[in-house]
Amino acid sequence: MLLHNIENESEYDSKSKKNNYSYYESSYFKPLIEKYNRIQSSVTEYIYLLTVKNVVLFPDVVIPITAVKQKSINLFKSAFYTYKKIGILTKKYFNTTFNIAKFNIQTFNIYSFNIHSIPRFRSSFKISSKTTFNNTNTKDIYYIGTVAKILKLLIMPDGNTTVILQGISRFKIIKLIQVYPYFKAEIIYLKDEKPQKKDKEYLILIDYIKEIAIKIIQDNYKIPSESSFAISNIESKSFLLNFVAYNLNIEINNKQILLEYDFLKQRAIETFRFLNIEYEKIKLKNDIQYRVRYEIDQQQKEYFLNQQIKAIQEELGDFSYEKEVEVLRIKSYKKNWSKEAQNQFDRELSKFQRTNPQMPEYTILRNYLYLMLDLPWRKYSQDNYDLYRAQKILDKDHFGIDKVKERIIEYLSVLKLKGDLRSPILCFYGPPGVGKTSLGRSIASALNRKYVRISLGGLNDEAEIRGHRKTYIGAMPGRVLQSIKKAGTSNPVFVLDEIDKMGLGSQGNPSSAMLEVLDPEQNQEFYDNFLEMGYDLSKVIFIATANSLYTINIALLDRMEIIDMNGYTVEEKIEISKKHLIPKQLKENGLKSKDIILGVKQIEKIIESYTRESGVRSLEKKISKIVRYAAKNIAMNKKYLKRINMSKLEEVLGPPNDPEKYELIQVPGVVTGLAWTIVGGEIIYIESTLLKGRGNLSITGNVGEVMKESATIAFKYIKAHNYEFGIDEKMFELYNIHIHAPEGGIHKDGPSAGITMLTSIISSFLKKKIRPYLAMTGEITLRGKVLPVGGIKEKILAAKRANIKEIILSKANKKDIDDIKKVYLKGLKFHFVSQMNEVIDLSIIK
Repeated sequence: MLLHNIENESEYDSKSKKNNYSYYESSYFKPLIEKYNRIQSSVTEYIYLLTVKNVVLFPDVVIPITAVKQKSINLFKSAFYTYKKIGILTKKYFNTTFNIAKFNIQTFNIYSFNIHSIPRFRSSFKISSKTTFNNTNTKDIYYIGTVAKILKLLIMPDGNTTVILQGISRFKIIKLIQVYPYFKAEIIYLKDEKPQKKDKEYLILIDYIKEIAIKIIQDNYKIPSESSFAISNIESKSFLLNFVAYNLNIEINNKQILLEYDFLKQRAIETFRFLNIEYEKIKLKNDIQYRVRYEIDQQQKEYFLNQQIKAIQEELGDFSYEKEVEVLRIKSYKKNWSKEAQNQFDRELSKFQRTNPQMPEYTILRNYLYLMLDLPWRKYSQDNYDLYRAQKILDKDHFGIDKVKERIIEYLSVLKLKGDLRSPILCFYGPPGVGKTSLGRSIASALNRKYVRISLGGLNDEAEIRGHRKTYIGAMPGRVLQSIKKAGTSNPVFVLDEIDKMGLGSQGNPSSAMLEVLDPEQNQEFYDNFLEMGYDLSKVIFIATANSLYTINIALLDRMEIIDMNGYTVEEKIEISKKHLIPKQLKENGLKSKDIILGVKQIEKIIESYTRESGVRSLEKKISKIVRYAAKNIAMNKKYLKRINMSKLEEVLGPPNDPEKYELIQVPGVVTGLAWTIVGGEIIYIESTLLKGRGNLSITGNVGEVMKESATIAFKYIKAHNYEFGIDEKMFELYNIHIHAPEGGIHKDGPSAGITMLTSIISSFLKKKIRPYLAMTGEITLRGKVLPVGGIKEKILAAKRANIKEIILSKANKKDIDDIKKVYLKGLKFHFVSQMNEVIDLSIIK
């Protein structure tokens, strides 16, 4: 390898004086490789020795060494002024790995060496107390080393001496001739046995060594990129081999083995093997770093951000991490919770202290600790058991529904006398808009308890009730505990709204999770997956609401006491409008009672012509529209009619819609029935007609299986008892019967249309009309019995809205009529029957 010559020595002399250090050089830098290639193995020589640790010097390689102690400095000066050479031997039994990143920069930079770069060698390899030679046991050193040419001797300003060495040739000690003050020995030079020039295997090996060395430099970010440029410019194959061997990242004893090989080809093979091992290690390391780099970068980013936030908080006087832990511990001492809860909190707080803030678990643990502190453990509000006051509040907030209010007062009476809530959970069941949810608020107000509500509609994940386990990212408690925390007490009135609309999803069955919540025998230790311990819900008053009972889990239904909340009559809706809806809308729209006046007839018109419901929700919307009409005119300073008349009502609300009014259809086979829907009662028409055929039955109108079964039962019963009804048996062989339920876009099902379909079929066979303004509902059997059905109040309300005069019911439904106030039954005549013959006698015109 060629080193740059110093062309102007005087120039460097002046610079050395200016920089306050001295240097000596043996000669200009020359191509030492060619000069010493002629050394024979038979040549012996006397030379000073330097024993070093951590370094195995190879021929042609240049390294700097700095001496600190005076003896070391004297050795270098003696060697420099006598032989201009020094023998470098490596000490044994020093099991360490040479760091390629430490020396390669200095080695590569020596090729562009000039006087300005001398101070950089102060951090180079030093001879100190760890690298001595005058007290070294000769058994602890290798006997084969490298003779080095002392290229420069530099006296540094701090008194240290730095020498620049370049390996010349390998040598072997023949005998030691001096030990004190430093080693001196008789040596013999060892010549490297080179392969033949046409040895293709050796040439390919050298090419591979250069290629892999460059790849290692490129893949190892610790090695400067200019190192690959230096290797690429090395032309001498032996120097390239020695240079790579010197910089290998292997143990010292393995490097010594490489140095002791006489044959360069053998040294090349072993160097190639070590290079491959190193390259595979670097590839594996880079692969691992590539996979985790993003996670590490993200964690470092979060860490630095957290540190900045912490510093800002401390600067602003906010709580630091340590202060927050202490505050949490102090708060825990003030909680009135069980010993089990205190132990659980202490365990989680200890874990929180040991968790790195940049870890995901840190936030989950923090949320957990704050949840435990925020939950109202053993904190209860003082109940007010004044039942007269409770009755007054219920009457004020809700008109009618006397049976429901009576049951609530009974419920509160038991609570007052017994002192606990081991009684069935109340479930208010009825159509929308009848005040089920608002009843829960009234109960809370009567008892002076907190009120919380959760909507269960569409909920299909069990974790929404029980919470998520803390192992999940973003884990949180269930909605039950969240609502208890929000209430601030452990005995609120808790409304479970739309309990019938919980779904069954892939994440478990929330209905099954509700069993523990609503069971008085289990909810003393309600287990939330996030809290990981029991929480007492036995003091909570749970009230559920539902529009339908068919979709509620049977076991869940068994734990609740069902309280029917039927629809309101027209009279009740009028009173509700006057006492609640109109004042509420006036207040919400910023008006006074004198700004708009609605009479009873106008309210009744809205109820009958503009709403179609059992509750009052649509009625409230219509009243709100009328109030907004007045508000708009007042805001725009326009004159308007304050007392709303019928014409103005139609102008504001639009044309009336009377879909449920009874149609007087004097055609055989058309019968009016009564049906129950989720929004209340309705009237339904059943039509039938005869067609030539073979006695087959068909039914249309988007009807369900139960309704189809009712039609089949009715037809079979008529066939079996045709003589009782005056129907010729041959008619069943000559005609088919077709039944149709109009409004095919609406699904219809249930057994309550049984007597209606049977009456329609008989009317078609007899070709006789049905009495006008008559409606009926009831289930039939193959024996001709009329069975009771549900939803009677809603059906009666629908009949009144449709101007029906007479209703046929099962005798078993008479108790339902007795529960309705007589004033609401005015204008209706009821016929209670037990057999189908009675129905036919009452309905068909003779």
